Amino acid sequence: MIVFDASALASAALRVDSVPESALLRAEEVDVFVLSPAVEREIVEVFSRPKFAQAIPQQRREYLLGILRDEAVWFEPTLRVVDCRDPKDDKYLELALAAGAEIIVSGDDDLLVLHPWRGVRILRPAEYLALP
Repeated sequence: MIVFDASALASAALRVDSVPESALLRAEEVDVFVLSPAVEREIVEVFSRPKFAQAIPQQRREYLLGILRDEAVWFEPTLRVVDCRDPKDDKYLELALAAGAEIIVSGDDDLLVLHPWRGVRILRPAEYLALP
């Protein structure tokens, strides 16, 4: 089970054939994505921000969201977490706990600084790609 945060997905969307996109596509092949309604809302909101909406074609945003939505196992976390220095990122930790995820892929320093967190590895896309 694997969680991708909005920063990793935005990076994948911005750069075709990039390390973040390669990480997403590898995860699609070898892992199981997990999503929660709160995480999906944040990803959609980030993709809708003017700077991303202008920089990323709608078709590409829909393609990447489709990968997640179509492949994901959905969870509704019930345990609240307040471990991240940015409270908005606690939703990713909550999802990882609810799903029993082993990895969170992120480019967000507020999450990365927690690695490892309660047995969950929090990795940059390049670190995820380097795993055996």
